[in-house]
Amino acid sequence: LDLSILESVNSEMARKALRVIAVGFRDFPNPPDEKALRDCCDFTFLGFAGLQDPPRPEAKKSVHLCKNAGITPIMITGDHKLTAQAIAEKIGIFSIGDKIITGEDLNRLSQKEFEESIEKYRVFARVSPEHKVKIVKALQKKNHVVAMTGDGVNDAPALKAADIGCAM
Repeated sequence: LDLSILESVNSEMARKALRVIAVGFRDFPNPPDEKALRDCCDFTFLGFAGLQDPPRPEAKKSVHLCKNAGITPIMITGDHKLTAQAIAEKIGIFSIGDKIITGEDLNRLSQKEFEESIEKYRVFARVSPEHKVKIVKALQKKNHVVAMTGDGVNDAPALKAADIGCAM
């Protein structure tokens, strides 16, 4: 199995705003016990499944209204970088020349570097709940009023830290 081909297929699917799941199987001679399932790693790769979770139809209009009102929308997501970019482009958050950063890249920055560069990014991808709070606080430190929307438990800490938290 050529990993470069798998990475290429995964990237192509992510560019199409698909969430990608790898599918595989393993035969067990008997019903496996819990330990065998935990230790299991010898799978036969079957392929990828692409799941689409399209943005709500009104999202693009909302982003446009925000921009016209002088509000700078950004996307903070746990999605793959390419998936996040594709969705952000569809709704008008990301344009050519805008920057994306991942949680892994954020971890490489010092606090000072992060705070100095926070306003450069329009999309934050593959971030953890801790990253979301760090992003909110860095924007507030730059005297921005931060409104955060979220639809999951992983968003709760950032919703609480934001000046305005909108849970969906």
